[in-house]
Amino acid sequence: MKINQFIDHTLLKPEATPKQVLQLCEEAQKYNFAAVCINPVYVPLAVDKLQSTLIKVCTVVGFPLGNNISRIKAAETDNAVANGAREIDMVIPVGQLKSHDYQYVEQDIRMVVEAAAPLAIVKVILETCLLEETEIITACKIAQQAGAHFVKTSTGFNKAGAAVEQVALMRKTVRNDMGVKAAGGIRDYETALKMINAGANRLGTSASVAIVEASK
Repeated sequence: MKINQFIDHTLLKPEATPKQVLQLCEEAQKYNFAAVCINPVYVPLAVDKLQSTLIKVCTVVGFPLGNNISRIKAAETDNAVANGAREIDMVIPVGQLKSHDYQYVEQDIRMVVEAAAPLAIVKVILETCLLEETEIITACKIAQQAGAHFVKTSTGFNKAGAAVEQVALMRKTVRNDMGVKAAGGIRDYETALKMINAGANRLGTSASVAIVEASK
């Protein structure tokens, strides 16, 4: 197993500078990560830097709270894809999920999926630390029905990140029909391996270099 190919090398801090984003891209090239994950403002910069590589540029939509209205999320997605992003990590409206307004949540995801198609895949951030087990299952099924390609645990900006048990539950729910991305709090090789063993086939982390070095 080559753990580098599981990793979205991530820099989503609000104070991230263009210089730091370029360094992120250089590290992604050196270690051949699956993708870089950055804020939308830096998509053109990353696309230009990585244009001669197979590394995908991923960006976030409705981030980090998920409470933008759906057409704004769709517009964000449309802009990101036009700028060269090929992976979109969107945050669901957690309050609507908890209020059982499942139609709203599905439509919210579907609008992003349609805006991303056919060039980009969509990963749906559930923010699992805010959800009960039954809500995680429901959210996974809704994301699947809406045509998304991955479910993802966390933004990394809330009270907790990925938990092994939640990753396993997500994998069990979506089976092999979707990808599962674990993100938030993955800072070492041992934790990364636990997430993969639980069913994650993508990891979002800013500790990517340390994880790969520790795997050698």
